[in-house]
Amino acid sequence: MLKGLLLKGIGSFDTLVLSDVREKDGSLMNSLEFPLYSFLFFSSGLAQDRRLNLVGDATAISQALRLLRITLIGPTRKELEEWKSVAGQAEEWLAVCDHLALKDKSGAIIQVEEFFNIIPFENETAVVGERTIKRQQPDVYEVINHSGNALIDLARDKKIYPPYEVEPDYVPGGLVKMGVEVLGGASGFSPTEPCTGLALCYNGEYLLIDSIPFLDQHLIARGISKNQIAAVFLTHLHDDHCSMFPLMMMPHRVEIITTREIFTMAMDKLACGLGWKKEAVEEHFKLVEVVPGEVFNYYGLNIEPHLTVYSIPTIGATFSTTSRGATQQMCVIGDNYSMTSIREMKKQSVVRSDTVNNLERLYKDSFNLLVADGGAGAIHGDPADAIQSVSDRVVFVHVAELPNRFNTTFSLASSGKRYTLIDGDRAIYTSQINHYLTEWLGKPFPNRWMRSLLVEEEVRRYNAEDVVIVQDTETRGHVYLILTGYCDVVRHDGNALRVTASLQAGDVIGEMAVITGSGVRSASVVARTPVTLCVFSEETFRSFIVTEGFKEDLLVRWSLRPAIKNQPQFSKFTSTVIERISQIAELKMLQSGESLQVDDTAWCLFSDGQATWGNQLMAVGDEYGGRPFAESRTGEIHSGSGCVLIFINLQKLHELRKEVPLLNYSLRKMRSLEADSEVDWQLGTVSIRD
Repeated sequence: MLKGLLLKGIGSFDTLVLSDVREKDGSLMNSLEFPLYSFLFFSSGLAQDRRLNLVGDATAISQALRLLRITLIGPTRKELEEWKSVAGQAEEWLAVCDHLALKDKSGAIIQVEEFFNIIPFENETAVVGERTIKRQQPDVYEVINHSGNALIDLARDKKIYPPYEVEPDYVPGGLVKMGVEVLGGASGFSPTEPCTGLALCYNGEYLLIDSIPFLDQHLIARGISKNQIAAVFLTHLHDDHCSMFPLMMMPHRVEIITTREIFTMAMDKLACGLGWKKEAVEEHFKLVEVVPGEVFNYYGLNIEPHLTVYSIPTIGATFSTTSRGATQQMCVIGDNYSMTSIREMKKQSVVRSDTVNNLERLYKDSFNLLVADGGAGAIHGDPADAIQSVSDRVVFVHVAELPNRFNTTFSLASSGKRYTLIDGDRAIYTSQINHYLTEWLGKPFPNRWMRSLLVEEEVRRYNAEDVVIVQDTETRGHVYLILTGYCDVVRHDGNALRVTASLQAGDVIGEMAVITGSGVRSASVVARTPVTLCVFSEETFRSFIVTEGFKEDLLVRWSLRPAIKNQPQFSKFTSTVIERISQIAELKMLQSGESLQVDDTAWCLFSDGQATWGNQLMAVGDEYGGRPFAESRTGEIHSGSGCVLIFINLQKLHELRKEVPLLNYSLRKMRSLEADSEVDWQLGTVSIRD
């Protein structure tokens, strides 16, 4: 929001209205942190002792204020005690937070609610000075003053785009044993550049270092699919680093590698932003707890987190691994004040000597890659801190332009740059192939057949917009497995061209023509991003399917996929998630005049044909039986001229939703939007500090 205002040349505002819809198109809507910063510092609100008007529902306001307290002021002593934080570390965090907190003229810490004039809607009306704001319906407002009125309709906006251009890659980079791809390297105040975030590739899988705003767009631009993301190393909670909501719509549960304290605060922040209870939000993630100063081995990648000195609890880390007897190390300092400021805080007994000494060591040690905070502003590091570094490469984040004296010494982390520490080889792709085929099959892929497939496999790379498969052509003896990136399935019906599906890493292409024996491609496949594909022998692939008895099972799943995708509950799901649902679903066909008793052990969805429930004609998407997060609807379905139903075992569905965040979130959101439903995970009014 702030970047968009800055691009429009709007640097001054005095009122923020909390939107009714909390999330849209993968973004949370009520992100107030950076607009507040702008008001306080760039618009001189703090210096002039002015307050920002905050308008919205009373419950939403309470949640927004708690969120801001967590991200601006940090944890309370009571919270750290409840989390059983290490005593010395907890005392330092509290001391630094207090020392760096904004204070009034008497030296007292300004509490977050003191930055605002709180103006809740009363009878759908809020009076803000000489303006009156009337809410006509959700997210539709009329603003009135002595000059006239204006209608603001936020409800019609369906898409949320980054305010800056996201430049895509066209050429595939390939997987590496260890390397970094820069998603963004700027600060939250740079209107033309994305915020700072890195994607660390380790043995072909990706570990994100922080989750930046518009994460999906940046992953697509780099040709990294969501299926390739294994974990996120979370350094701290500020909005430009901790945009967690896109991770709730992943095809698998992402591991969050961080301290217990940062994770707990991140879940609290996300709960307040979304308006859900923290317990429901936490279902979508798995904490992998690390402790500053202790090395944690993450599947062969050594992660040694360290404390930085920042306005709220923040960590960085050194990532290292050994290949062919040589150790490669990358250090990400994390958001950090300048060492000059930190040394001064040490003199005042705010920061411990151990913390200062360790940070000084990191700036002087030899790493293959050092990523440092060079923002050089009031709350960021100084490029001069790394002047003594003997690292092979020093790269700065949070910097729009380096001072001239550093231009020949350091470089900037710009979106799209790649830093390879250990090159990849074919073994990386072999492990990916094994993993993805097992996921696709829904059970361990037989070793002997895997070896047979890999004997003749070929890894191919395609540029963005390249045509991989051509509609209505012969199969040419190939089956494809996407290893990296995204592809679109495109079909021309003689009149128009349309995208019928979006595929990503882990999806198989061309298997249907092989198993059905048609020998002809039913659609074209075009690389949406740079992609890497594995090409198998069609004959070996068919022999495996037939010999192992998977043909009938796969034919059933293929018939289920379009029926599931056609359901409004699943229409926006990725092909990977549709495939997972098809593995636990079954089609039931009722002939004309047949009836079926539906109990609460399965979720029943109407798919096609003609049928009635009671005296009501059924439509696509109507649901019966054991409905997830809702009361059951048991009874009898009467088929008219024949109908098709989808049945999903309820127990298996609940097991699957705990593994698939996108499914879990979508089911909960669906119930939250139903006017006649009250959901028990809705977050009510919250306390700012308790």
